[in-house]
Amino acid sequence: MNYLTLDRNTLLALEQQLTQTYNHFKQKKLQLNMARGKPCPEQLDLSSGLLEGLQGDYQAEDGTDCRNYGGVAGLPEARRLFAELLEVEPDEIIVHGNSSLALMHDLIARALLLGVEEGTPPWSRQPVKFLCPSPGYDRHFAICEFYNIKMIPVPMREDGPDLDLIEKLVATDELIKGIWCIPKYSNPTGITFSDTVVSRLAAMKTKARDFRIFWDNAYAWHDLTDEPDQLKNILTACKEADYPDRVYIFSSTSKITYAGAGLAMVASSKKNIDRLTKQMSIQTIGPNKLNQLAHVRFFKNAHNLRLHMQKQAALIRPKFQLVFDLLDAELGDKGIATWSRPRGGYFISLNTLPGCAKEVVRRAAEAGVVLTNAGATFPYGLDPEDQNIRIAPTYPPLAELKTALELFTVCVQLVSIEKILQDRKLLTDNFYQKQAQIG
Repeated sequence: MNYLTLDRNTLLALEQQLTQTYNHFKQKKLQLNMARGKPCPEQLDLSSGLLEGLQGDYQAEDGTDCRNYGGVAGLPEARRLFAELLEVEPDEIIVHGNSSLALMHDLIARALLLGVEEGTPPWSRQPVKFLCPSPGYDRHFAICEFYNIKMIPVPMREDGPDLDLIEKLVATDELIKGIWCIPKYSNPTGITFSDTVVSRLAAMKTKARDFRIFWDNAYAWHDLTDEPDQLKNILTACKEADYPDRVYIFSSTSKITYAGAGLAMVASSKKNIDRLTKQMSIQTIGPNKLNQLAHVRFFKNAHNLRLHMQKQAALIRPKFQLVFDLLDAELGDKGIATWSRPRGGYFISLNTLPGCAKEVVRRAAEAGVVLTNAGATFPYGLDPEDQNIRIAPTYPPLAELKTALELFTVCVQLVSIEKILQDRKLLTDNFYQKQAQIG
């Protein structure tokens, strides 16, 4: 049944049934949390042998004692492993602590204080603007908001952000210094940027000489199918376009090994990496090399890491499928919601009818299921249509996930019916008001 075409009496009857079901869920006093995309315990267990590889031998391949100081850019074998995975050269990557978000934050802070290359001023000397493809990642937006960087939302299309708008903006505004991108299985839409989008981002003319692309490739190896999406190499594209220093590529093992004790990395041109290494040497005498050594010995090579990710996919693929099945069964063809079907990553993006997302999230929380705040996927937490909701299915066990989604679909239907009835009433009221004015 398409709810948009149902008559008022039918909608009121459905509303009564759904309210009873919702109240039944409330009586269960659920305590389920789907607010963030966290690995489940079974995923973490796959890395249980990670620390066993040390076993009293703390020496890297070049003789470095990993218990001691040094090695700001990371162990050579760690740089080599993740350079292969990110399709860059070993001298074009820094392997560091567990948080790629920390690397992004610190790079923004340094850009504000020092600029991003010799001969260009610190970004803080003028008001800075950033392009923010939306829906997007709330923690990217939080960095900008924290540092008073003005965010400009850019719509996401089926093949990536709206490049026509981006090219127009960067060509005329020198204050636009960068863009956030999650290019593969984007958070939350699951979109992978097309080759055309990657090439245009690399080659576009920008008013700001020091414009930078912050390429957060967080889900580079997080495929859910046997035919994963392919992403064009952005660093190669920038080099071919004669903008070799334009991009910073970030990734991590936070959703591969241990979320709180993985490795993070930043890749770029050798010129950029050398500059970053020099700056980071003021901040630290070296990262946790024992953790880097443990990761290298655990995986040994890129092939084994990919095999590890196939095991991860086997654990979380049924959870994504359960979400798709429940959404299809409960919301399909009702005209009140659409959702993504990503082939990898950690999230599913659902759009309600305009004006419903916040109330859906509130109702779900009231009945014991916590979702990501509505609006979080847009700059400043302001979804202009109040319709986007991020679903994070990876952490809960299947039984809890099923319960949470059943409640969620009830909330979507209930709030949608209320919105349809309210809109119809407004239309009717407006009609009679106009008639009275004419009369």
